[in-house]
Amino acid sequence: MKRSLLLGGICLCGALSFAQEDPVLMRINGKEILRSEFEYAYRRHIEISEVKPSPMEYTKSFILYKLKVDAAKTIGLDTTLNFRDRRKEYLEYLRKSYLIDTLAMDSCSRVLYQKMQLTHGKGQVQVMQLFKYLPQTVSVKHLQEEQNRMDSLYRVIVEKPEIDFAALVEKYSDDKRCRWVESLQTTSEFEEIAFSLPKGGVSKPFFTPEGLHILKVVDQKELPAYESLSGKLSEQLNDLQILNRGTRAVVERLKKDYHYTSNQQGIEELLKNGVTTLELFTIDGQKYTDAMFKRFASSYPLSVKRQLNSFIAKSLLDFESEKLESKHPEVHSAMQEYEENYLVTEVKRQQVDLPSMNDRAGLATYFNFHQANYRWVSPKFKGIVLHCADKKIAKQAKKLLKKVPEKEWADTLRKTFNTSIAEKIKFEQGNFGDGDNKYVDKLVFKRSGFESDMYYPFTIVVGEKKKGPDDYREVLEQVRKDYKNYLDTHWERELQVSGKVEINQEVLKTVNNN
Repeated sequence: MKRSLLLGGICLCGALSFAQEDPVLMRINGKEILRSEFEYAYRRHIEISEVKPSPMEYTKSFILYKLKVDAAKTIGLDTTLNFRDRRKEYLEYLRKSYLIDTLAMDSCSRVLYQKMQLTHGKGQVQVMQLFKYLPQTVSVKHLQEEQNRMDSLYRVIVEKPEIDFAALVEKYSDDKRCRWVESLQTTSEFEEIAFSLPKGGVSKPFFTPEGLHILKVVDQKELPAYESLSGKLSEQLNDLQILNRGTRAVVERLKKDYHYTSNQQGIEELLKNGVTTLELFTIDGQKYTDAMFKRFASSYPLSVKRQLNSFIAKSLLDFESEKLESKHPEVHSAMQEYEENYLVTEVKRQQVDLPSMNDRAGLATYFNFHQANYRWVSPKFKGIVLHCADKKIAKQAKKLLKKVPEKEWADTLRKTFNTSIAEKIKFEQGNFGDGDNKYVDKLVFKRSGFESDMYYPFTIVVGEKKKGPDDYREVLEQVRKDYKNYLDTHWERELQVSGKVEINQEVLKTVNNN
């Protein structure tokens, strides 16, 4: 590692470093590391480690970690889709922890669950509907015509209960789906009717902000236990931006923080007419218009007033979310820690973990250079034990095996001597230590004895005593472990040799002493 330890007046940023509130502590491959970043990493290390090194002692591992991060970025791991997706997912997790009171959200979810139990006790209902979309600007005449048409259809259904409701839907409805509906997926008016009907029941015509409906319940599913539904309830509450105790306090604070200003004339016009040409409100000077509201409202089928309240809340929460990292230094630090941990893990996986598992040539070469490390405590017999029907077969088998590679012994013996119903040879192949096999103990290690098999009275051995394995595959897991350590050490040494590191020793002395 090309390291320049700058002492006294010769420092990274000169005398001006100490005039700064957060001076540059070091440079690693040209990237400046501020004291605050080092201190954050140092505190986190102490939190999760049983030992407490001094700042000076921790510097070595910090620098190596940053060199690995830089190596990951050099090969573009911070530009991959997987990295971006993980970053987005973690930022969303942090956003929720800052913008939503999770305890209050759980309380709201439980209240909603209890309400579902009391009101209908159903988890889902499958519905079809005769539906006519009605714009908010619909004329009185057109509204009356559609209402009369729906009333006529309902009378037909009542008078002829056997009528094919699906056929009516196909012919007259603007919505021809047969779908499953859960709580919070649709308007409160629609939900109230859908969950109050029995299976097979048909509703009277009713209005929602979307239009006019006649609903039929095709099937139902019971409400599952709260534990299996709590995550979905919280997600639905959050996605719909319902103003509850989980967000209300945060929204009110954000209104003050970002100088939220409503335009009452535009809001009143929207609530009255369903449309306005005026701006609705501003957040930190940024205007929010009717067109922006319409895009939001198209995915949130509530009343206009509730849609507007949710739109205001979501706009404030989104505005805060975009500024989360710049506004909250601890969020920035947490995101950086998460990103760098991912990059270090991934680059190590590519540089060390995968080769140690799959690099056959590398494993074989490493084994050959370190073969002495894998010697057995005591010699072993590496070979095969043959139990033969007669002496002639034993002699033939021994002569045959000398001409065949060891890995083909078993297959050759089967094909040569055991082709008929009666087997002429039984055999055992492997590495046998003293005491592992009574035949090897007698014939190789010259210990004890054995009784011959009645049907295979002639036993011989083919092979030789070895001090250790001949092939890395015989001790594969241990070789993989050792090769992985070798690759890791070699890679880290390369990073340290090629890395350029400059440390301001005077700033380092001030770490954790403020």
